[in-house]
Amino acid sequence: MAYEQKTKQTDNSVIEFIESVESISKKEDAYRLLDIFSEVTGYEAKLWGPTIIGFGVYHYTYATGHSGSAPLVGFSPRKAKISLYFTTEESVRNELLQQFGKHSSGKGCVYINKVSDIHIEVLQQFIQESVDFLQKTYPQP
Repeated sequence: MAYEQKTKQTDNSVIEFIESVESISKKEDAYRLLDIFSEVTGYEAKLWGPTIIGFGVYHYTYATGHSGSAPLVGFSPRKAKISLYFTTEESVRNELLQQFGKHSSGKGCVYINKVSDIHIEVLQQFIQESVDFLQKTYPQP
């Protein structure tokens, strides 16, 4: 049975999605993050699935044969917290998280309450490290 990737890039409007965010402060933070991620990556924001704002794309194939596409970096202004999506080497991730500011983290996500809780310079470094790591790990033809 073939695996069907759930989260795919769509043609839906990033701006319309941000405008649909109920919390005014989360909406303002989403626009701030949109500017930061766009500036650091140089990529246009695209909506992945219904709620992830992604930048750039990489294609992967695991040893199991499973393959797919994902954004290099991204974020989602969710109701509870803002999810930030980064993929870096573990040692780089740990070092950056120590300097990041107020956050919590899961395996692939870093969660923040608001942008003012974190250090923007560290966010910018996290974004760049993630893009560099994924482009080196999964070079595109």
